[in-house]
Amino acid sequence: MTGCTEVNVPINAESEGFWNSYIVYPLSWLITYFANLTNENYGLAIIIVTLIIRFAILPLMIKQTKSSKAMQALQPEMQELRKKYSSKDQKTQQKLQQETMQLFQKHGVNPLAGCFPLIIQMPILIGFYHAIMRTEAIANHNFLWFDLGESDPYYILPLVAGLTTFIQQKIMMAGTANQNPQMAMMLYIMPVMIIVFAVTFPAALSLYWVVGNLFMIVQTYFIKGPDLKEASEKPAGGAKK
Repeated sequence: MTGCTEVNVPINAESEGFWNSYIVYPLSWLITYFANLTNENYGLAIIIVTLIIRFAILPLMIKQTKSSKAMQALQPEMQELRKKYSSKDQKTQQKLQQETMQLFQKHGVNPLAGCFPLIIQMPILIGFYHAIMRTEAIANHNFLWFDLGESDPYYILPLVAGLTTFIQQKIMMAGTANQNPQMAMMLYIMPVMIIVFAVTFPAALSLYWVVGNLFMIVQTYFIKGPDLKEASEKPAGGAKK
């Protein structure tokens, strides 16, 4: 995986290593392929490939979301177990682990199920980031009002990237952020980080973030629709109106 550190090294058919040959270069080739189909429009090519990747990993994201929802539904019972076995001695903690596993088995929940989709999709998304950064032709083209190889001079794209990141996380965390202070904090930290990165990185990467975020917003809305409606009907105290 040494290729992961070669973010500033141009990618081409002669690039060596598993990471370059089987992940980064195929994605770079795909961007170039769609750019050639769209009259050298690399911005549109990035949008098309971003959507293709997002649709390809959609089943994984659905599985991850369902697993997260199942774990969330068990939180009240898990909290009761933690109260019941609040002692820190080894025997008590072992009993807590045993009953927690029994709870998972009873409801058919695998606590690791949400991790597997993430493990599979991360190399793809990181590889696409590398493909954008390391495909030299991208830097020589513009799209809309910005040069793909330079940061957005008007900071429009970074702000949209930050805003869509916030909206996407807000929808994803609906009904859970109040229960987890760390999650609530990340709701505001991540958009700021995205804006900072987008201001300094090439606009091509910001374009990828914006398109990916918009797709995630629509995807999450449809997957979590009933949960979002339920959360919107609850006042701040948590009880239904």
